[in-house]
Amino acid sequence: MNTTHYPFQAIEQKWRASWEQLNLYQADDNADKPRYYVLDFFPYPSGAGLSVGHCRNYVPTCVDARFHRMRGYNVLHPMGWDAFGLPAENYAIAHHIHPRDSTKLFTDTYRRQMKLVECSYDWSREINSTDPDYYRWTQWFFLLLHRRGLAYQSLGEQWWCDHCQTILANEQVEAGCCWRCHNPVTKKALRQWYFRITAYAERLLADLEQIDWPDSIKTMQRNWIGRSTGAEITFTVTPGVAPGVETDASQAIPVFTTRPDTLYGVTFLALAPEHPLLAQVTTPTQADAVAAYTAQARRMTEIDRLSTEREKTGVFTGTTAVHPLTGATVPVWVADYVLPGYGTGAVMGVPGHDARDHAFARAYGLPIREVISPDGREHGTEGCFTEYGVLLHSGRYSGMNSAEAMAQITADLQAAGLGRAQVTYKMRDWLISRQRYWGAPIPIIHCPACGAVPVPEDDLPVRLPYTDDFAPAGDGRSPLARLAEWVNTTCPACGRPAQRETDTLDGFACSSWYFLRFASPHYQDGPVDPQALRRWLPVDVYVGGAEHAVMHLLYARFWTKVMYDAGIVPFAEPFPHLKNQGVLHAADGQRMSKSRGNVVTPDEVIAAYGTDALRAYILFLGPFDGDVLWDERGIMGVRRFLDKFWRLCGEFDAKMQRDKGAQEDKLFAQRLQQAIQRMMANMEQFRFNTAVATLMAYLNELLEWQSMPVAPAQWRAAVECFTLLLAPICPFIAEEAWQETLGHTESVHRQAWPTYDAALAAAAVVTVVVQVNGKVRDRLTLPSDVPEETLRETAVATPGAQRFIAGRAIRQVIVVPNRLVNIVAP
Repeated sequence: MNTTHYPFQAIEQKWRASWEQLNLYQADDNADKPRYYVLDFFPYPSGAGLSVGHCRNYVPTCVDARFHRMRGYNVLHPMGWDAFGLPAENYAIAHHIHPRDSTKLFTDTYRRQMKLVECSYDWSREINSTDPDYYRWTQWFFLLLHRRGLAYQSLGEQWWCDHCQTILANEQVEAGCCWRCHNPVTKKALRQWYFRITAYAERLLADLEQIDWPDSIKTMQRNWIGRSTGAEITFTVTPGVAPGVETDASQAIPVFTTRPDTLYGVTFLALAPEHPLLAQVTTPTQADAVAAYTAQARRMTEIDRLSTEREKTGVFTGTTAVHPLTGATVPVWVADYVLPGYGTGAVMGVPGHDARDHAFARAYGLPIREVISPDGREHGTEGCFTEYGVLLHSGRYSGMNSAEAMAQITADLQAAGLGRAQVTYKMRDWLISRQRYWGAPIPIIHCPACGAVPVPEDDLPVRLPYTDDFAPAGDGRSPLARLAEWVNTTCPACGRPAQRETDTLDGFACSSWYFLRFASPHYQDGPVDPQALRRWLPVDVYVGGAEHAVMHLLYARFWTKVMYDAGIVPFAEPFPHLKNQGVLHAADGQRMSKSRGNVVTPDEVIAAYGTDALRAYILFLGPFDGDVLWDERGIMGVRRFLDKFWRLCGEFDAKMQRDKGAQEDKLFAQRLQQAIQRMMANMEQFRFNTAVATLMAYLNELLEWQSMPVAPAQWRAAVECFTLLLAPICPFIAEEAWQETLGHTESVHRQAWPTYDAALAAAAVVTVVVQVNGKVRDRLTLPSDVPEETLRETAVATPGAQRFIAGRAIRQVIVVPNRLVNIVAP
């Protein structure tokens, strides 16, 4: 036996095969145990395979699953593939391969790498969104939404990515570019399918209070939903100034505002370039200028149009409108800072009390009126007072505070038929159709006589036909439209000739319900077996990146609420507890990317240092939710830790013989109980970096005790407990120690997690200040007699210290016992 260095290659080869035969990670549908469902975000397999950055997600959830198995839970920890979508299709086009073939290559690579890292997934439940047995139920959910009036088709202008040759949802446009290929997008008029997510806006917002999610994710969803309370106020076009414009109510221009208290400060109206009444209210003399301006504005992204750094622009329509309370006329402009998707697509310009309106009025010489001030007295219009205050120059409302005035003005407008209280949302309906091949077909048949007819459920799945001609033609139609044999069919309602819908579903439809399928992946009578649903759902802990805050996470919540309303599931939130892992950056500080040449793969790290070393180092790098840098020099410390334990195991029998007759030591027993106590707290709270630090510190203590007499029973108990505590993090070396060193015959991964004696673990405690470069960054509460080495390692691993070390080399760690630790990392 090599007692100097841990021979990871031989140990890993030995136990991988053994564990696979044992089905060690398989969830038991009939176990009489409390259940625990820990789930990773549905991964999208790419050609590059996994980097060590992906392990920041997959290793912690694996450790959490192993920890809960040892605590007596029946654990469901599954994995599958979100494999439809643009990247796979674009890769297939570029490399002259069919996306079915490339998808299989990618998923095979991901699976192999996950097994290499020894992620403890129940592979018997593996699912793939491109499997007809899976997307049959994605289509079934589409029909459910359609039946409930939540799926509809409409003509509208949508974001179009010319590079990807498809429509994008609002959520998939980032800073004016496609979220996948990062090329600029434009607007295009097409008939599209939508999900009416806006019908659930209020519940999506309110129910955020019921779930344990990071505040940042909740804030992003609140901002995306964008709830605003205010009033819809009606302005009417002045008679006779625009051809064809009548004076009846049908020509009213409704305006939404959150500040009806500023109504007397209106000096103009501004319409979005996309406003449906714009052409009607534009006079002939202004028609060319308005048309040119509108065409220019429509080529701009919403980000650019809303930029505070950009000068406000607009064109006068030639028309004026009537103020609903004063009867005064105000000019009607078209301005690109007004967006069609918020409110009514028209705003009342109040330059005295709105910063954007103020900039616009200054640019075009429009009047600025002061109608609110802090004290109800005039302060001038040089600035722009945007706060609430006391009204002035506002007729009978002068002297009221903003709250009183908003309520009274809204009530008076409603009584006169010129307005009403209103709640609006910034969020738009979810654009779900894509003009691409690689996706689940939308289960609709278009009949000239019957219209859009749902495919009967018994005819699902509508299979995606195989074709080599899957590249988009650039005409805005799906490649499926070219497959006449597939497109042409009969109407399920009348039996006459009809055509299939040729658009495919956005990939986010597939990931909006996958968490249900893992409970019963082979069930044929529905998306989920009702008995399995009751056993496993909802997900206990959901783990993934913050980048999906306003797409997948929002969509899955929406679908779940629809399912709840339909009586399919007994819960309205799919993920009561969400955790976001931090980003692992490359050594150069950038995200790992094949194009940058800075990708580090788990394959190369495991070949050099072993799986246990990779897993422990991924956890030790920093707090779970913190961003960290990859520095391969750091993994050497973890390797030394494993070598120390390996040597301790190699000398186990000799120490047991040497210490025969030694008495039990109370301090030794106390140290063990404290280590178990700290590990329990760290594991329960996802503090895996401090868990590794605790193990390192306790191993150092054991090595110190190795030269002192310890009762053999105590020594065995300590080494056994250490091995059990180590097992979720470093499964291979722990199994070898458990069976070969300690002589057990059943897997360490089927043992119970150690318990501790709280009274014995208790000791005098002190609060130690943790500094980085002389500045306080964290605090620790520790036993007063904790060894200095333990104090050093624990201080360095604290979240506060890690945030400010940020991958820098540590020059020195200064310890003042029971008072402070100062980490010098220039």
